[in-house]
Amino acid sequence: MKKADFTPQNVTDNPNINTIFTVWKLKQEVPNKQAFARVCALVENFNNSFRTRLPETQTTCVMGIGYEAWIQLNLPQPLPKELQSFEAIRGNKHTAVSTPGDLHFHLRGASMGACFDMSMALAEVLSPVADCLDEVQGFRYWDGRSIIGFVDGTENPQGQDRAFYAMVGEEDNQYKGGSYLFVQKYLHQLTAWNNTSIEEQEKVIGRYKMSDIEMPDDIKPTNSHSALTNIEDEDGNELKIIRDNMAFGHAGKSEMGTYFISYASKFSTTKKMLENMFLGEPLGNYDRILDFSTAVSGSLYFVPTLDMLGDYEAD
Repeated sequence: MKKADFTPQNVTDNPNINTIFTVWKLKQEVPNKQAFARVCALVENFNNSFRTRLPETQTTCVMGIGYEAWIQLNLPQPLPKELQSFEAIRGNKHTAVSTPGDLHFHLRGASMGACFDMSMALAEVLSPVADCLDEVQGFRYWDGRSIIGFVDGTENPQGQDRAFYAMVGEEDNQYKGGSYLFVQKYLHQLTAWNNTSIEEQEKVIGRYKMSDIEMPDDIKPTNSHSALTNIEDEDGNELKIIRDNMAFGHAGKSEMGTYFISYASKFSTTKKMLENMFLGEPLGNYDRILDFSTAVSGSLYFVPTLDMLGDYEAD
């Protein structure tokens, strides 16, 4: 594999209308490098093909690779500086669980049909060498709101700031243009949430529900979601991530939730937000949203540049 030319995958695209998320685990003692090489080619093909055929649908595929798969597939050494197996974050009341995952695919577009075709093509190649651990079909809910009724992603960087916060820079030059991808699947306790007054819900989130305006600091509780996830570095510079969250649900099973997905130039930024949420800042002052939303998965990946994927050569 040659040195990357810094052509990124589509990590800075805006959230679309339909999404399929899939998590795959490589099978043990099954040759997988030829299949992975085919998948690398598919990722590039998907993006080029749909850009040509259906440009208005903004259909894209982003692949992330986990720590164990990175080693198993003989990807470049040293590894991206902050790529590791995600370790669970256990607070006094709530836990950010760690779950397996070697490959993660983020398929998005205006057409669910296009997303589904990509998912089927990937499954055809991967199924002999990997098991699909999870597949979630997400959708845009009304005006970008989560199932709990609040707008999701208001604090996302815009314009050129998206690349700055989402992509690795000169600090890890070998992987410049890559991104740290972290995902969690949250299930919402909607009965309890809907039995909570709107005024109390707003205190949980730190925003007014209908207007999406953030509460003033002298009113917003310190354990609200927005208070704990707005973070700065030691010099007072704001730290941000790109969120591409999607609602999902099975109404007949009363299973509804949010698929949290973030792209960041450093995983340490996402990790700090998670620690604030689950451990609390200060310790014990955890995020109130966790009383209504349970994380049932959690895994970390690195998103290489398209050039790195294109240069992959199976032994």
